[in-house]
Amino acid sequence: MKLDLRAALQREILTGDGAMGTYLYQMGFPVGISYEELNLLRPETVADVHRRYFEAGARLIETNTFSANREKLSKYGLEGDVEAINRAGVELARNAVGDDAYVVGAIGSIRAGKRKNVRTSEVEQSLQEQIGILLDSPVDGLLLETFYDLEELQLALRIIRSMSNLPVICQFANEGTGSTQDGVPLQEAFLRLRDEGADVIGFNCRVGPNGILRSMEKIAPIPGIPFSAFPNAGLPDYVDGHYTYAATPKYFAESALRFADLGARIIGGCCGTTPEHIAAVAKALQGYVPAAPGKASAGAAAIVLEPAPAKPAPPAGIPSLLDIVKQRKTVIVELDPPKDLDIEKFMQGSKALQDAHVDAITMADNSLAVTRMSNLALGYLVQERLGARPLIHIACRDRNMIGTQSHLMGLHALGIDHVLAVTGDPAKFGDLPGSSSVYDLTSFEIIRMIKQLNEGIAFSGKPLKQKANFVVGAAFNPNVKHLDKAVQRLERKIEAGADYIMTQPVYDAKLIEDIYEATKHLSIPIFIGIAPLASGGNAEYLHNEVPGIRLSDEVRARMDGLKGPEGRAMGVEIAKELLDTAMQYWNGIYLMTPFLAYEMCVDLTNYVWEKSKRHDFHLYPLSK
Repeated sequence: MKLDLRAALQREILTGDGAMGTYLYQMGFPVGISYEELNLLRPETVADVHRRYFEAGARLIETNTFSANREKLSKYGLEGDVEAINRAGVELARNAVGDDAYVVGAIGSIRAGKRKNVRTSEVEQSLQEQIGILLDSPVDGLLLETFYDLEELQLALRIIRSMSNLPVICQFANEGTGSTQDGVPLQEAFLRLRDEGADVIGFNCRVGPNGILRSMEKIAPIPGIPFSAFPNAGLPDYVDGHYTYAATPKYFAESALRFADLGARIIGGCCGTTPEHIAAVAKALQGYVPAAPGKASAGAAAIVLEPAPAKPAPPAGIPSLLDIVKQRKTVIVELDPPKDLDIEKFMQGSKALQDAHVDAITMADNSLAVTRMSNLALGYLVQERLGARPLIHIACRDRNMIGTQSHLMGLHALGIDHVLAVTGDPAKFGDLPGSSSVYDLTSFEIIRMIKQLNEGIAFSGKPLKQKANFVVGAAFNPNVKHLDKAVQRLERKIEAGADYIMTQPVYDAKLIEDIYEATKHLSIPIFIGIAPLASGGNAEYLHNEVPGIRLSDEVRARMDGLKGPEGRAMGVEIAKELLDTAMQYWNGIYLMTPFLAYEMCVDLTNYVWEKSKRHDFHLYPLSK
């Protein structure tokens, strides 16, 4: 009679199965389809894969349900088939291997480390639905696999434990680093999962055997908790139009013994593995006598936990905008990078603003999806040549997660530590409409990830040896019909870690008062946006064509027909009236320069100083 899965793991090592998706790909099924739908469309093929792994020696078989949740299936129009696909997945695995193997219901991460804009409530609903169906099927346990963040894995485990006492295997996707992607040290993450009721904890996917071995070597034995290991067959390569994997069955067999020495009690394979890999693992483990779970086997290397990265002290003597705005009126001025290669006027404007004693010069990141010079390069020039503080906008539109982290690491190396995280206007509305919008991250997610760099942890979870010191701003658009809903969205950005707020330009004194009333409960400083108008045409363009900007009828009437010096003069006059109201409520002032007409913002900056009676112009120099 087959032992209960928990009892079996106290006495033996189970060989797990190998890949389903990449194996189906090798059999001719294309990338881009729902492999889980094959439970309904090609049940005989899915059953055959299970049978091949069983015949190779696997005694723990995963159902073909990894992405069979409502969120993932909805991409294929299959959200109405969640129950049918999951039930079929269990039935196919069970019928293929009978009672001679353990069948575990496979559940994958919904966020999958990409931190997509899926609300936690939606993640919870999708997980709860799939878990409920699998628990109502004849499975021997559940397998939570390829989770990057402890937060989501804990959520799934808590749902299971609220419904069942069935054995649960929890597996992270990790690159051999010492922490999860949301910044929790692996040892701590394992202990938390143990306390939440996990029966087995381990790793799968993302890397080959060497990467998972590096991760396991960072984990000290945990009494009573067996580990698991399901590595990829190395890194994929694209050869002659096909994806291939390099790791051989022989290499997998050798690695399996090393996994066992480190406390693994379930050893299988993930992407790129085949029945041949699993047969080699099963053969290598024959006769292996495991130590009790939580104790290293004889011959295993001693585990030494790596110390946490050093925490360098923040630079001394240069207060952040957060420090300054708590004490006095503070002015930041936006100056757009040029659309061409000539930086002379930009640098002239920056020098004039610095001479007017602005507290920071802020540069957008290809605003309105129009190609401009890199704000990183110009920020460095402003800082090094003028001694001014640059504040760099970072849009989610143009860079994937790799490029975004690389960009931020470059800012850190240059000593530029004030940033504003924005979504970014879609590329199709800019000057290169054929280009792609990336949006790997939302504005909420990029804020969280930047703050993770401040903990010395990369987006991937790797230690960075140093901690960044980014002061992270968030954008706020108050020019909306329902201000209360916009404030709720803003509160979510603050929860994500925003340190300060910069608003879209406001052209109505009454709205400025409304914004104050709606946001006065918030705990972080707000820089209210004021953008002087340059002409009547500029006013109409902003009002009618630019997202997030609305002008009052009175302002449009005053600007109507004006252009040239008259238009700019009226624009400055209106902006000063708005400043009169704004300065009653906030210390933070955010001025936006139209068309590099920096003289307008110099005038407005001087107006702020005159009204605030400021006399500490050289209190916070940045120049060396």
